[in-house]
Amino acid sequence: MANGKYAARKLKKDRQKHRWSDTDYARRERGLGKKSDPLEGAPQGRGIVLEKVGIEAKQPNSAIRKCVRVQLIKNGKQVTAFCPGDGAISFIDEHDEVTIAGIGGAKGRAMGDLSGVNYKVEKVNGVSLIELVRGNAEKPVR
Repeated sequence: MANGKYAARKLKKDRQKHRWSDTDYARRERGLGKKSDPLEGAPQGRGIVLEKVGIEAKQPNSAIRKCVRVQLIKNGKQVTAFCPGDGAISFIDEHDEVTIAGIGGAKGRAMGDLSGVNYKVEKVNGVSLIELVRGNAEKPVR
């Protein structure tokens, strides 16, 4: 490795060359995260509920987490979204329009004991799911 008085050009060139061996840098530069992301880099997305599903929690927890399968409007991709809140699944019906966002896991991935679920439901037919669960709002009829 060059380390002389006039070695800056060589050091800079080597650094640029070897940065590509860093996986995170290479994925970021090539835009691979956005290509594989169903929301295409957006913070939220709208979709239509296809079905309600129960997903088993990972060990050592034992529960059936209530989720929904959602087909995104912008590109037709299907994702699974978690329904946060006690009894929240009862406010969501098939063919409802929901707004989903990332569930909050590291690097946009799954969180907690829910494997394969990267999104959560935020709104149902334009009304906040949390408000519906608390009883502060009523679900509008589409």
